[in-house]
Parts: sequence; structure tokens; C-alpha cells
Amino acid sequence: MRESYSHQSIENLKAEIDIVEVISNAIQLKKTGANYKACCPFHGEKTPSFVVSPDKQIFKCFGCGVSGDAIEFVKKYYNLEFIEAIEKIAKDKGFTLEKTAYDDSRDIYYKANKDAARYFVKSLITKPNEGMRYLSDSRKMDIETITKFGLGYADSEWDSLYKHMSALGYDDKTLSELGLISINKGKKYDRFRNRVMFPIISTNGRVIGFGGRTLDNKGAKYINSPENPIFHKSNNLFSLNFAREHLRKSDFLIVVEGYMDVIGLFQSGICNVVATLGTALTENHGKILKRYAKKIVLSYDSDDAGRNAAYKGVDILRDVGVSVSVLHVDDGKDPDEYVKAHGKEEFLNLVSTAISGTDYQLRHVARKFDLTTVDGKIGYIKALSPVFQKLSPVEREVYAQKVGRSLDLDYKNILFQVEEKKADDQNRRIGKDTDAKDRNFSQTEKVLFKIFFMDSSYFVKFKEDEFANSVVTTEIGREVLSLIENEIKLSDSFIDEKRIKDAMNPAEGYKIDEIISGVPILDINNSFEDCIRNAKLARLSLEEKKILDIIALADEEEEGREAERLQIKLMKIQRDIKKLKGGVDL
Repeated sequence: MRESYSHQSIENLKAEIDIVEVISNAIQLKKTGANYKACCPFHGEKTPSFVVSPDKQIFKCFGCGVSGDAIEFVKKYYNLEFIEAIEKIAKDKGFTLEKTAYDDSRDIYYKANKDAARYFVKSLITKPNEGMRYLSDSRKMDIETITKFGLGYADSEWDSLYKHMSALGYDDKTLSELGLISINKGKKYDRFRNRVMFPIISTNGRVIGFGGRTLDNKGAKYINSPENPIFHKSNNLFSLNFAREHLRKSDFLIVVEGYMDVIGLFQSGICNVVATLGTALTENHGKILKRYAKKIVLSYDSDDAGRNAAYKGVDILRDVGVSVSVLHVDDGKDPDEYVKAHGKEEFLNLVSTAISGTDYQLRHVARKFDLTTVDGKIGYIKALSPVFQKLSPVEREVYAQKVGRSLDLDYKNILFQVEEKKADDQNRRIGKDTDAKDRNFSQTEKVLFKIFFMDSSYFVKFKEDEFANSVVTTEIGREVLSLIENEIKLSDSFIDEKRIKDAMNPAEGYKIDEIISGVPILDINNSFEDCIRNAKLARLSLEEKKILDIIALADEEEEGREAERLQIKLMKIQRDIKKLKGGVDL
């Protein structure tokens, strides 16, 4: 059985906490009218743009855009998970959180990994072995660092761990799923043998997996635990549990390739560093990193694999909305080797001079071409198109000018080439299937399409309505809407559902049958008006909420004109909402 805080207990805490009190414990707030202001703690600024509303119980920075409630502030400011933030607020307030018990089938996996980690540590420190010689002699690691990271040793015997874990009562199925043992033709043997062991620890302190580094060059240099109920490589980062503790002192994270790079930098005093777990950087990794830092420095090896990984990593991190820069150590060494040879300060100098992600990508592409030749320049410009297409218009022009100067070319020609390549790529994609994010109709779409199938004249009314685009919101809905429009053009007054079904992906055509047979329409005109009205209400309500939040935080003196403009817009939206709901417009 596990325990967690009850939902009602958390809701009771939320009802009692005051956002001004919570934030005042961390930063100094100054009252301005109904709200409070301060310099934002999440980005450097001299003029306060961080506003706290006691009435709305929210905060917002008009400089960097960060916003949320008291719990969100504590999470961001102290780099805590949700439950950790709840616990801190409750402790500071003297509030007792009630717990509720529940079964968690994963408990046995966590317990087994913890016991295995203890076994590996004991194997490393109780008697002389290859693992300790490698760590202390070859990698110059001190005992404090070894202890900090819980490093261990898997001996070269075939079943040492298996015997130990079996004696503790663990069954073969659990050990096999965790990747602690392998089973082949009924024979059970340890998966990790003669390896230095790196426990992978989650941010809440649980051992979720292991990495093992070979000591005899037999088999893969590194192997990790397989994917299992508690371990997913793309959702975890090595040493994030330690790195997040140091983000109050630095506003960025360094991402390296391997365990030893992390530990070597950590031992030198550089603690805001993490590594992926034997896999390339993924979108999930990017989203996790964004939770803890808005700036990421990629420090990969200088070989081709490292350079390619950095190039792809820039795209991933930029897409999730973090600032990314790249450094490579200047003498071919990996980060661990470099910091041991040159020291902490020299490595931090490299970090401070790391180039932007875009600059890195431009240089990476340039390495493939001889830029002293005409053909090389032309090939380079064409190859840059994917990089430029991911930039904003302003960034695109700035970097086009930069490339133009380096090649002695007019930057406008570079931009023209990029746009031409983009158009070609788009034309090639026409008609191809795309990866769908939403392949199910909304309920409103089902009703709307059923109406069109019953009476195509409603399609004309639909297209004339200014809110039409707000009704059909899913990808499959937009596809069917386009097919219906083509049907109308062909027959003017009749929609052949069969032709629409045949034109769709065979695996999804049945959904048309479900609409025809499964959506009841009692009054076609009222149903149509409801579809349009609901779309209008949804869009207007969203606009209303956005404006209300901004007005609540606006500074009456500094932003008076803007607040007045928003009030006028809000009044019009509220009148429109009232009309749609059947109210009287006074």
C-alpha cells in the first residue's frame, strides 16, 4: 500500500493559502493599487513587470509571460514537483495534509531496484575490485562523489545478484522485467556483469533503473535497464535530482552525453548538469528540461555523432520553447576529460562563450561544403533551408544577412532561395497523409455533418457565417468538410455520403456511417443554430477570460490607455455573450 494526499485535502489547502503571503516569503512585493508588483524572479529586469493579484489569486509577468497560482510559483521558484510544492506550502502555513492509502503495483519494482542498488554499492566498497580501481584510479573520482551518486559494482560472476535478490524473496518475473536478470532456455543469469553501476534516480529520490559501464570491453560499452513499468528512457534524465537543487545559483542547465561527463563536472563543482540515458534527446526530454530552466547548453563530444546529436538537439529544444546554445571542448576531449585537464573555470569560460543554437546549425551545415567554390556556396544555401524555416521572420533576416556577409552575397537572394525551397517542400506534401493529432470528430462536428447530409442548403449558411472556422476544430473534421465542399460543387444540391466515405482513409470511413446512423436530429434548424451558437460562445468566452486576466493585473497608471481599450472590448464581448445566451441587451 502507498499513501498520497487526498484530493479534498489539497483543495482545502488551496482555499486557505494567500498568494501574496506565499510569494512574499520568497521575494519582496510592493503594493500598487489593488495589486502587488516586483521585479520578476524568473528573468533579469530592472523595471518591475511581475504582478500579483490577491483578488484573482494569480501572478503574471508582463516581461517573460510566466503566470500561474501560488502552487505554480513555488514549483518554479524552488524547482519542486507538484507534491513537493504542496508539502512546502503546507509546512510553511502549519497546515496538516490528510493522506489516503492506495495500492500501487509498482511498489515491488521500486523496492527491488533499491535493494539491487544497495547490493551494487556493497560490492564496490567492501573489498578491492575492478570497479573501484576504474573509478578512483582511471577516472580520478573521490569517495565523496562515488557516495553522492550511489555508484556500485556488478562482479563478473554469472548469478551473484540473482542469488542475492532471490534470497530476499523477489521472483524471477519481477527481476526479469526490471532487467536485473536475463532468462534463456530456463537459465537465469545476471544481466549486468563486471560493470561499474550507475543508479538512475528520479526527482523524488527513487531508483528507477541502472546504467552499467563495461570493465573488460566485452559486449556493449554501456547498457541500461530496459523499458519497464517504472523506467522510460525518454522521460528521465541522469542527475536531474541533483541538478535542480543548484538552479537557484544558475539559470541554465548543461546537457552532456554520458554518466561520467555528469559526474566529472559535478566533482569539479559544476552541478547544473544532466545527461540523457543512452538515447538521443527527445521532445519529452525537452519538455522536462523546460520545467526547470529556460536556457540549455548542449555539451556533446566533438566527433561526428556528437555534432549530429547537437544539431538535432537544437531543433528539439527550440521547438519546446527554450533558449539553446552549443559548446564543444576545443581539444577533442569530452567534458569530463576537459575539466580534469583544465579545471572548472576554463570549462565555465567555454560555457559563457557557447554559440547560439542557430549559429551552431549554420556552422554544422557549412562543414559539408567547400565555400570557396560557386557550387559549394549554392549547395550550402540550399541546405540551410530547413534551418531558416524554423526561424521567425526577424531572425531569418538577421541570419540571412550574416550568411550573406560571410559568402559575399546579397542576403535577399538567400531569403528568396529559402522561400522557394519552402514552397517546393509544401507542394510535395500536398495529398500525402499526415500524422494526426486528433482523428475523432467532436460532437458538434457530428451534428453539423449530419445536418449537411440531411439538407445541403445548410452548408451555404454555414460558409457565410463569420464563426464557421470555430465550429470545425479537428483534423479529420476539416478533411470531411473539404470533401463535403467538393461534393456541393459537383452536384450543387446533393451530398453523396458514399463518395465522401470512399475518399477517406479506409480505416476511418466507418465514422461517416456512425454519424448517419448514430446522431439524432429532431429539429434541423434549431440543431444548426445550436452548432453556430456554441462555437461563438466558446470563442467569445475564451477571449473574455484572457481580457479579464490581463485587466486584473494591469497597472492603472502605467497602462491606463491599454486598460481602457480592453474594458471597451470586454463590454462588447460580454454583450455578445449575453445575446447568445438569450439575455436582453440593455
